[in-house]
Amino acid sequence: MIKILVVHPTRLIGSLLTTVLREEEDIFVTGQAQTADEALYQLAVAPCHIALVAANLPDNGALRLTEQITAAYADVKVLVFGMPKAERVILQYVLAGAAGYVLQEVPVAQLFDNIRAAHQDEALVSPGIAAAFMRQLAEMAHISATTTLNQAGMAELTPREVEVLALIGDGLTNQGIADQLVIELGTVKNHVHNILRKLDVRSREEAAAHLPLLDEQE
Repeated sequence: MIKILVVHPTRLIGSLLTTVLREEEDIFVTGQAQTADEALYQLAVAPCHIALVAANLPDNGALRLTEQITAAYADVKVLVFGMPKAERVILQYVLAGAAGYVLQEVPVAQLFDNIRAAHQDEALVSPGIAAAFMRQLAEMAHISATTTLNQAGMAELTPREVEVLALIGDGLTNQGIADQLVIELGTVKNHVHNILRKLDVRSREEAAAHLPLLDEQE
């Protein structure tokens, strides 16, 4: 039996999805949540195998929830549904730890296929996304190997700049960072400029290569 937590910001849609899922003999819905906080509470009181998370949670909530579940619940897989067909967005979720994704336009039958695949550790990823993911990993490995880490510069970063740097490492755009931290886009641009200057690097990717130094400083 596959135990699933449904997370959708609209209660009616979440209820309809729950009803559909309960018609499947091998699926049991442990609960519903409308927010990331509700989802984390549900996971604490009713363990499940898969968190079925809607991509349209407000304030970039789906991505943050994916990261939180991945970090706190090693046995829970995150399947994000309602995803736009955008390579950059999908890669953000894959890098955040999502076990799979379901695009906006797919039929319900394919949602069931993705749920069962994720449960069996067989994520259904398109060839294009798989290739993009491999390119991303190769690029990150190359940058990490060729970037001279600036420990003194890392020590100069403010707590907010460290937050911004971590989100850069998650692949978020400036707008995505602004949405997540609830700050102005111009403020984010200033933080990014300061980070690049303090670390003496030329790109966001080179800056993100410094993230392992954070663990050393703790």
